[in-house]
Amino acid sequence: MTIDNNTGEVITLDEAINYTHTFQENNPDAIKSFFAGINKINRILGQDDCIGIRFYNGEDPVTGKNNLVLVGVDKNGEDITTGVILEDLVTCPNYCPKNSVLIKP
Repeated sequence: MTIDNNTGEVITLDEAINYTHTFQENNPDAIKSFFAGINKINRILGQDDCIGIRFYNGEDPVTGKNNLVLVGVDKNGEDITTGVILEDLVTCPNYCPKNSVLIKP
């Protein structure tokens, strides 16, 4: 697989439900989702030569809290580490959608 500005696959809602529910069944205590605001996402994507975003798993070394680290990626597939890097996303739980079919009841 190559990395370019079209990498990734669009899936159906049923596939998304299957993926998220399977994860939640197998990891009942894990974070279900992460939220980042559009303005912060656009700051990453608006960087020169940015073709997408890479998502890293991260953990706060003091609190032990899991989160994601988002960084822009250039056309060579390299992280843009001199630019905007985003962390401290809002997680579910505690801030979960009330009516999403992606959250297993």
